[in-house]
Amino acid sequence: MISAFLLATALAAAAEADLRAVAALPGEPSVVAAASLTKDDAPILTLENRSAFDAASRKRRVVLFGTSEAAASVVIATARWFKSDPSAASLRQETELSVLPLAAFDPADAKAVAMTRWMTFQAPDAVVELDEADAHPIGPGNVLVHNWGSNLPITPQALGSTLRTAASGQVQDRGLDRSPHAVMHARVSRDPAVIAALLAKRYPEQPAVSYIPSVAWTNTLTLAAANGDQALAQKVHEQTAPWITRAQPLFGNRVLLTSIAGTMVFAELGGDALPLALEGAKLAAARKADGIAEYGQGWTDDMFMASAILARVGRLPDHRDALDAAAQLLVDYAARLQRPDGVFLHAAEGPFAWGRGNGFAALGLTETLTALPDNHPRRPQLLTIYRRQMAAMKEHQSPDGMWREVIDEPGAYREETATAMLLTAMARGIRLGWIDATFTPFVERAWLGLAAHVAEDGTLIDVCTGTGSGPTKRYYLDRAAIIGPDDRGGAMALLAAMEVRELRKR
Repeated sequence: MISAFLLATALAAAAEADLRAVAALPGEPSVVAAASLTKDDAPILTLENRSAFDAASRKRRVVLFGTSEAAASVVIATARWFKSDPSAASLRQETELSVLPLAAFDPADAKAVAMTRWMTFQAPDAVVELDEADAHPIGPGNVLVHNWGSNLPITPQALGSTLRTAASGQVQDRGLDRSPHAVMHARVSRDPAVIAALLAKRYPEQPAVSYIPSVAWTNTLTLAAANGDQALAQKVHEQTAPWITRAQPLFGNRVLLTSIAGTMVFAELGGDALPLALEGAKLAAARKADGIAEYGQGWTDDMFMASAILARVGRLPDHRDALDAAAQLLVDYAARLQRPDGVFLHAAEGPFAWGRGNGFAALGLTETLTALPDNHPRRPQLLTIYRRQMAAMKEHQSPDGMWREVIDEPGAYREETATAMLLTAMARGIRLGWIDATFTPFVERAWLGLAAHVAEDGTLIDVCTGTGSGPTKRYYLDRAAIIGPDDRGGAMALLAAMEVRELRKR
């Protein structure tokens, strides 16, 4: 018997053209994407609509998927029937459809994580399974399931009657509280200020002199000032006090650029904290003979870690040399790591487009351009680097607005921090005039995707774990996705919420 993985490979090679032909028909679903990759790196192809996180839509969302070669061909034919047949016109008026022709997920994935992830974030009210075996687990929520079992072959028209039933809600109820559609609708309907307040109160859970707590602290201070919230400001002062009072040393035995970046909060606090920021900036500006940041690794991470503190100190009188150092570092790193298409590689020894690595590059450019005077000699060059990256990010955004854990791999999972960081950089650029308003829909879609990944209690979904440089793309693809409380994910989502809040004031 042919394995599901060989079938997926065959589908990727032979049926992608069929999917794209269906996608090109008027209406939705219209985007060929991927839910994951097989263990042999074949994409598990999907045909998706763009409305998973559209809170304004009142249509019922249905996902149709198959688990065999015969089922896959029927799924594709049904999608064609749904989009083009006159008999499906009324169904199109009330239904948003996404399809997964062949759910060839790795059977070693005992928890069905990849399938659950994709299915949940399609925000279905109902799922129709065209299968020759038992029903598959499809994720949390009041997902409605119809399993066609072994009733093959079947015509799209006959399957269409099941889609109508699914669209009306008259299929098996798994008995849980809410469908993923209801959950996502509630999440994306929240105002950015509401999400920002939720995250500012919760993060960081582990105070330290590092970039992660400092991103949360600096944005919490901004939110506190905007809302007149003394309790939030007091939280930051209390959590940073051990370093400001010198009760704790600024750095440990080994100085890392990630820790140096943590001194950015002291620039924001000023006063007695300012000497700590100046110490951080001095270390951030140091370079090795090969041009790598003295305390960095030569990765795109360094572009943000150094710029975060240098840009803030560079705004101070008599410290403009910090801006010169930040600008030069960014130009040098881009020369080594930015591809001709604008996407950044993570590292010379890790030449892959890691999602958060691109976020680090984008935020480093954003921090520096925000502080850099209009007449700075490096500004035109940095704008070119930034604009090339932002244009590339438009091309690689997933159908639901997220960016992926590997930017240019459609089967990589859709990742929370990359989305938060890239939408922040894009939103700031629109707001300050570095890029034009054609980028706004990409920011708004990314924001909805990000909001869907921030749970009601402030925990996060699909935050890529800490990642060094790796020698293969598979190294990056296999990085674990954190689900739950996470300081990194919370800090970056807070940053994004604050930037979207500012953009919407325009």
